[in-house]
Amino acid sequence: MTPASPLLVAQITDTHLFAELDRQWKGISTTRTLQAILDRLQQIKPPPDLLLLTGDLSQDETAESYQRLASLIAPLGIPAYWIPGNHDNIPVMAEILDKPPIFPEKSFHLGNWQFLLLSSVEAGCDGGRLSPETLDWLDSQLQQTGDRFVTIALHHHPLPIDCEIMDSMMLHNADEFFAIVDRYPQIKIVLCGHIHQEFHQQRGLVSYLGTPSTCIQLLPKTSPIVLDTIGPGFRLLELAIDGTWDTKIERVAGEPATS
Repeated sequence: MTPASPLLVAQITDTHLFAELDRQWKGISTTRTLQAILDRLQQIKPPPDLLLLTGDLSQDETAESYQRLASLIAPLGIPAYWIPGNHDNIPVMAEILDKPPIFPEKSFHLGNWQFLLLSSVEAGCDGGRLSPETLDWLDSQLQQTGDRFVTIALHHHPLPIDCEIMDSMMLHNADEFFAIVDRYPQIKIVLCGHIHQEFHQQRGLVSYLGTPSTCIQLLPKTSPIVLDTIGPGFRLLELAIDGTWDTKIERVAGEPATS
């Protein structure tokens, strides 16, 4: 990245890895679909400046699954930052995902953009909640961003996606989140995972973006949940120095999931 060129950010989410290399989830090898995504990322020139991993990185919550994730990501040589999802084991992932090129920091800036990464995990729940401490931290960090533009990432979706089951597992205290976000015009983007599908909705001045999983996909606006036949994906964001931005979803070929 040069000072005048856009910052290129890749978001990977919901990898759902297992300790066993070939173990499948709903008929899909989550390791192999992630490898296909990473192979595609390696073809992007110039490479992304930053990789965001937005939760449900493990399916079985084992140390081996996080070690596999780290070993797959390391060859990219791209600085990577992570947040947990409701399937993750936070103490285990925090111990393993802390060595370059993977970093544990939840607040950092690159170029003219500030990134704030929030844990929305509520113990024992598939749905999400931002703790009072996390909300206070977010407010404090936003007060310190100066003239930088802001991207926030969390696992659970704060806006409904018109899917009854998934919306029962969204961010349950979204109103408290919005009460903070609405006060800071420098916030441009809120990223989430969790929903296994593409989503884009505007709320006020902020764009809320949901990103496909690297493994199984869910057909949008279906209840009960229907598995989609579209391939695994990830998101690319181009963040310009003046606060404008562009984004696209890229997908790779994948085997159809089975219920």
